[in-house]
Amino acid sequence: MNAHESYESDIISTSAGDLKITFLGHGSLLMVFNGEMIYVDPYSKVADYSLLPKADLILLTHEHGDHLDPQALACVRMKDTQIVLTAACARQVQGGIVLGNGQSHTVLGLHIEAVPAYNLLHKRPNGQPFHPKGEGNGYILTFGDLRLYIAGDTENIPEMSKLENIAVAFLPMNLPYTMTPEMVAEAARLFQPKILYPYHYGDTDPGKLVELLKKEPIEVRIRKLA
Repeated sequence: MNAHESYESDIISTSAGDLKITFLGHGSLLMVFNGEMIYVDPYSKVADYSLLPKADLILLTHEHGDHLDPQALACVRMKDTQIVLTAACARQVQGGIVLGNGQSHTVLGLHIEAVPAYNLLHKRPNGQPFHPKGEGNGYILTFGDLRLYIAGDTENIPEMSKLENIAVAFLPMNLPYTMTPEMVAEAARLFQPKILYPYHYGDTDPGKLVELLKKEPIEVRIRKLA
């Protein structure tokens, strides 16, 4: 058994082949599509990346240590690995493709859109948001006919109402840094993904989200992403 096969995985069909999503934990994902290995926010505390496949593409949502982990990056990054990241991340990681909110790029044949990810309510004692507007990214990836949204660390911000045709969404649910279950439910109601994965949820009970969205046409899938 390969190391990544010891984690939970889902396979989702697209018009261009199956997308396999492996749930490594916290905000960390491994997606396999047409033989390409795509990592989101590799983090050493949830996996031994030295045992995992090398990366063809890495997405970094922001510069916090549980999302930008140099040790994990060093394990999976190769000379020709593509990295899509924020300007703040690029101060620590050289050779990546910097995208700001609203920008897009095609990498390995995948269209990648960077969208806002920030706090409105949750702030540090000095009044600074945990995730200031304009610094972090969420990403929308297009796999064939399937649009997948990885929100990054964010609250239920107004920009989510502009998201369209999202088939699969990952929304964070840990306090005090991102959202309550109620906020995640409100975010999901804004853009109505077909499948919703709460992720990066720490000690929050994901069952609360299931209850909040039980009357919505949204399939909430709970996986080990605390």
